[in-house]
Amino acid sequence: MPVAEKKMDAPKKFTPYEPAPGEEYMNDKQLEHFRKILLGWKQELMEEVDRTVRHLQEEANNYADPADRATQEEGFNLELRTRDRERKLLKKINETLEKIDEDDYGFCDACGVEIGIRRLEARPTATLCVDCKTLAELKEKQLGG
Repeated sequence: MPVAEKKMDAPKKFTPYEPAPGEEYMNDKQLEHFRKILLGWKQELMEEVDRTVRHLQEEANNYADPADRATQEEGFNLELRTRDRERKLLKKINETLEKIDEDDYGFCDACGVEIGIRRLEARPTATLCVDCKTLAELKEKQLGG
């Protein structure tokens, strides 16, 4: 049986950041808040990789029945596709951590405005503000047909 696919959303195990009135955007406290979120998310994904490796090793049977073998292979393929998406997400997390280290986190890559704390808590790897992301999705729909 394949391991249940786990959604790759940002971790929910954190306390939302409450900025003080007049607090500067992306100050050291905020950057540290997002660093912790990203490192926790990264840890969760790495643990998933370890579980998948163990599962594939433990469950690898050479079934005589072609239908059983096909079912097992399909389950393994699903797990491997999920891990591949997670591998790409790990790359984005590492790139985001680099942006934090370079003090270039939390601002839209397209227009330079603040992305916003709540949006970043929902998607810590976001690189576009809501407006630019919406515009990009509209363009993608138009080009995609």
